[in-house]
Amino acid sequence: MIDLVNLQRKVPLELAPLRKFIAQVSEIEEASGSTFSVAFVSDRRMSDLNSLFRGKDSTTDVLSFPHEPDEFDPDKNNLGDIVISAEQAQKQAAENELTLDIEIKQLILHGLLHLRGYDHETDNGEMNTREMELRKELEI
Repeated sequence: MIDLVNLQRKVPLELAPLRKFIAQVSEIEEASGSTFSVAFVSDRRMSDLNSLFRGKDSTTDVLSFPHEPDEFDPDKNNLGDIVISAEQAQKQAAENELTLDIEIKQLILHGLLHLRGYDHETDNGEMNTREMELRKELEI
């Protein structure tokens, strides 16, 4: 099961097409049968999360929080959580001359790859290569 929640009010979002996309990308990236959450938040909330978890006092577009099973929550099918700043997505869409829908789909894909264990900061381009392949396949 995939949870998709909109916890912000500044940017109007159509969640139905995003649910369909998440199901599609989950199947392609072999995450079907897994659970994860995608939450849309404000820049303020994203800045707070970025400061708390990464020590960076600024907003960012997407954060991923991989689930690590333990004795209190042994669910190995839970990949974790993806948090997206809707305001940052909207700004980046305009900067990159993309629709908001495409920008958000790219951020969801990026976040899911992190939940699947990719790390663009340490993997010598492996994540970027996979992300570009999937963008092409998904037409985003």
